[in-house]
Amino acid sequence: MSDFDSEEYRVDGTQKFQIKKAKTRYKDIYKDKEEYETMQADSAKELDVLQSMMYAHNRYGLLVIFQAMDAAGKDGTIKHVLAGVNPVGVKIHSFKRPTDTELGHDYLWRTNLVLPQRGTITIFNRSYYEEVLVAKVNPEIVTGSQRLPAELTEDMDKLWKHRYSDIKNLEKYLYRNGIRVIKFFLNVSKEEQASRLIERIEDPSKNWKFEEQDVKVREQWDEYMQAYEDCINNTATKKAPWYVMPADDKKNLRLTVSKIIVEELQKMDMSYPESGPERSAELHHFIDVINAQNTES
Repeated sequence: MSDFDSEEYRVDGTQKFQIKKAKTRYKDIYKDKEEYETMQADSAKELDVLQSMMYAHNRYGLLVIFQAMDAAGKDGTIKHVLAGVNPVGVKIHSFKRPTDTELGHDYLWRTNLVLPQRGTITIFNRSYYEEVLVAKVNPEIVTGSQRLPAELTEDMDKLWKHRYSDIKNLEKYLYRNGIRVIKFFLNVSKEEQASRLIERIEDPSKNWKFEEQDVKVREQWDEYMQAYEDCINNTATKKAPWYVMPADDKKNLRLTVSKIIVEELQKMDMSYPESGPERSAELHHFIDVINAQNTES
């Protein structure tokens, strides 16, 4: 994967992000299917080793957020990137339309309940960012179903500004508690998304993935792109960066996302707990005990 440089897709707030300039496809980083499968297996193995060390070290946690338009490849990317990783140290949460119970709380409540523990990787398939994406494109969500006091929705520009600030403060708080945050926006082209939605209709085995709402959302494409641009510019930081990933090629996407997660884990100052001389001697004593148990049986 020598041709891939994650910095090219990293947005950390030091420069203004323009979504029209963001790529939806890049040059293949694999030669053929065989090489792709080899690279994917190697990456999964490396990720598993690092996650195991993080679990044993038990000082850091990692929150990985995936945001995208429908059919951009979130589910498949998560599935393939985590293939082979010990499930004990990984949790995945998918956030759909809020329930009545969730709407009765503040908008960060449902995601705060499942933030990562130390030693684990937590994946958010959609996240609290829906509250400055879907809700911003459809503000009636905020003024209606979220049941906010009227004085809080009189100035919507102010409301979005406050939400961006809330999110940045949350991610800063997580960093200060050993929880690292990386965020992926899977940038699929409108044309590629259309092809994938049509495939869901034409392939009976994929009909369940298709929702009529997907077509309605496409009519708001430009509004969503502006919402993503605003969101990324207002919440990207050096400690919690966004990665705007070309998503028209699913194999490239999976390999590069995996590489970025591995890079983030490698930055953590982790090691397996070491045993001192006394503990080492104590442990070796148990070898004799175990062997003796075999003899007794």
